[in-house]
Amino acid sequence: MMKKIRKAIFPVAGFGTRFLPVTKSMPKELLPIIDKPLIQYAVEEAISAGIDTLIFVTGRNKRAIEDHFDRNVELENILRAKGKDKQLEMVRNILPKGVECIFVRQPEQLGLGHAILCAERIVGDEPFAVLLADDFITSTITSTTFDLIEAYKSSGKTQLSVMQVDGPDISKYGVIKRGINNGPIIGLIEKPKFKNAPSNMASIGRYILNPNIFEIIKNQPKGSGGEIQLSDAINTQALQGEVEAVKLRGKRFDCGDVRGYLDAITYTAEFYKDL
Repeated sequence: MMKKIRKAIFPVAGFGTRFLPVTKSMPKELLPIIDKPLIQYAVEEAISAGIDTLIFVTGRNKRAIEDHFDRNVELENILRAKGKDKQLEMVRNILPKGVECIFVRQPEQLGLGHAILCAERIVGDEPFAVLLADDFITSTITSTTFDLIEAYKSSGKTQLSVMQVDGPDISKYGVIKRGINNGPIIGLIEKPKFKNAPSNMASIGRYILNPNIFEIIKNQPKGSGGEIQLSDAINTQALQGEVEAVKLRGKRFDCGDVRGYLDAITYTAEFYKDL
C-alpha cells in the first residue's frame, strides 16, 4: 500500500545576501508579502495539501522562524484585553490544530541536497514534500503541492513542478531532459548553458520525493558551485525512470531576487485595493 505523504521539508538556512542589510538579523523567509511572511504562504500551501508535519531545516539567526509559528501568549492576552478579536484569531490560527513543527539545524550550508539530508531521521522511510519559500506561487483551483501529491498517488514516482522558460534565463534552473519524441524524463541538468539546455522546461521549488533520495545524496560527489545538489540526486532517479513532472498551473515569483520579490508584492496588492 502506498504511504500517505504527511511530511514536508522547508530548507530555510540560507543567508539571503541579496536582501542585505535587512537579512543581517531577520530571516529572508520572514520578508512580508503585504501582511504575511513568505514562509507562511508556503506552509499554508503544504497544510492545504494534507501535510501535518512541517520540518524546517534552519541555520544560525533563524530563531525568528520558530517564534513565528509558536504561540505568543502575551500578545494574545493584550489583543484579547483590547477587544481585537480579529487580530487575536489571526495570530492564534497561524497553525491549525494537529499540525506539528520540527526544527533541524543545518550546521554548514553545503547545498540544497545536504539540507534535505539533514531531515532524514525525521522523514524516515516515507515519501515527502519539499517547498522552497523563495518561490512564491499563486494557486488556481488547487495548490501546486496538492497537484504533485495527486500525481504521486498515480505512479509512486518522484514529482517535479516545472514551468516553461524560454531564452537565456533557462540557465538559472535545473532543466528536465526527456527521451525521444518528448518521452519520459531521463535527466535533470543543473543550470546548463543556454545553448546546451536539453529543453525549455525548468524545475522550480516544489517537489515530492521518494526516500531513496537520501542514499543517493549520501553517495554523490559535489556538484555545481561545489555544493551537494538536490538536482544531481534527482538526475540519478531520472536515469532509473523514477521521475515525472507536473506543469505549474499557478503563477510563480522568484522572491530570492529583489525584482521577483517586488513583482510578488505588486501582484498581491491588487487583491487589497478595496481594503
